[in-house]
Amino acid sequence: MKIPKAIQNLIEAFERLPGIGPKTAQRLTFYLLHVPQLELDRFAQALENLKKETILCSVCFTIGEEDPCSICSDKQRDSSIICVVEHPLDVLALEKNGKYHGAYHVLHGRIDPLNNIGPDEIYIEQLLERIRNNAGIKEIILATNPTMEGEATAMYIHKQIKQIVQNGHQLKITRIGRGLPVGADLEYADEVTLQRAMEGRSEY
Repeated sequence: MKIPKAIQNLIEAFERLPGIGPKTAQRLTFYLLHVPQLELDRFAQALENLKKETILCSVCFTIGEEDPCSICSDKQRDSSIICVVEHPLDVLALEKNGKYHGAYHVLHGRIDPLNNIGPDEIYIEQLLERIRNNAGIKEIILATNPTMEGEATAMYIHKQIKQIVQNGHQLKITRIGRGLPVGADLEYADEVTLQRAMEGRSEY
């Protein structure tokens, strides 16, 4: 039996998404065949607006609806503390906890030589520029995920910041506490674990 082109195209589109294999792609596609057209139209509209109605914050590089984002423009936040995370989802996870009231910097990845991702491919230099240009920053929290790549990224950033500190910028560098198990991602951690990790951070 020859699969209709529209179905094959959608299966292939799903397969390009992370974590979606051929079988899952087929199940999702055939499930959508039974969804009312109105729901499919809403789904398609949401996809179409995903890029059009979001913007990258020029300060912290998280995803928002305006520039600067709602966190960076909030005068109640403590801008002297910057929490460095790998992905925008990590910001959402920490914000859900409600215990952290500082600023963020989103790297959009981590140093991963096996996948040809070096320091220049993520937003590390922009973080260093923020530190150089703002003497009011008192602490940098390195909250990259506790994986080999996350640890390597934290070590690299720590080394780069130390060079700035040696040039007269007084700054405390901390690493997120080990409330998170090794190999875990921030976005999947529960609120209590995240709170303990933030409270248990140590000088790096």
